Amino acid sequence: MSVLVASVVTLGMFWVVPTGLALLDGPRPPGWTVLRRAWPVFAAPGALALWLPRSGLSAALAAVYALATLALALQAPARLFLTRSLRPAQVAVLTALVAPSVAGLALVAERASYPLFGFDLDILALTVPHFHFAGFGAALVAGLLCRVSDGPAARFAALSVPAGTLLVLLGYFVDDWAELAGAVVLTAGMTAVAVLTMRERRTVAATDRLTRGLLAVSALILVVTMLLALSWAVGEATGLPHLGLTWTAATHGLGNALGFTVCALLAHRRLRADRTTPLPPTPPHPARPRTELPA
Repeated sequence: MSVLVASVVTLGMFWVVPTGLALLDGPRPPGWTVLRRAWPVFAAPGALALWLPRSGLSAALAAVYALATLALALQAPARLFLTRSLRPAQVAVLTALVAPSVAGLALVAERASYPLFGFDLDILALTVPHFHFAGFGAALVAGLLCRVSDGPAARFAALSVPAGTLLVLLGYFVDDWAELAGAVVLTAGMTAVAVLTMRERRTVAATDRLTRGLLAVSALILVVTMLLALSWAVGEATGLPHLGLTWTAATHGLGNALGFTVCALLAHRRLRADRTTPLPPTPPHPARPRTELPA
């Protein structure tokens, strides 16, 4: 696995997933708190597997992380049972919980040099960051935005990002045209996320320049990275000139990981802290001195 991909995935394992999980409100299914607290323990062998040569040892280390992602995926039906709701925001959140398990399975196969479902090892290696950032990060951000602004654009983003991610995955098994259809849906959903992010930026106090800047960067970079992804999908389906897989991963992949996902999660973490920080108590008005009436 290349140094670039391994570095990005390590960031996804150790920071993106636990940071995203900390932003989720709602019911806590059995095992949720334990899993969240123990996540770095499971991420450590998974990250180590990235930097070792493909072997039985690195596959076994990857399997430890894959088990943690499977436990996280099982939180999705448990959460659905407790909420008994499939609103768009909930769909996006459930998708985020399941996505890392796809990455975990791909990681085990790639580290074991096993062409899972006939995919070559390079595709499996890129599937790992894709489902940490596009699968988990983007779906989670779409769900968070939908909870804040429950309008048509927010509902579209919360549904189309998971749908596009699923269609891209199914396109792997069908053909390039099916993958292009998924890329179109995912790009439309991500564009809605960018629009909602800029709308959210307008609600942030002008004095909080850092949060406003993080939101702006995440939205603008998201538009660029999704156009690159769409260009690659169009080129693969039609044969038109386009960036190769390596350059697409270095531009679209890196921009989506650092420019969008990391900046968006940092911004939402700051927004959450602002919303949960209690306001200071209002000081009591000083008592007015009594004025004695003349006798």
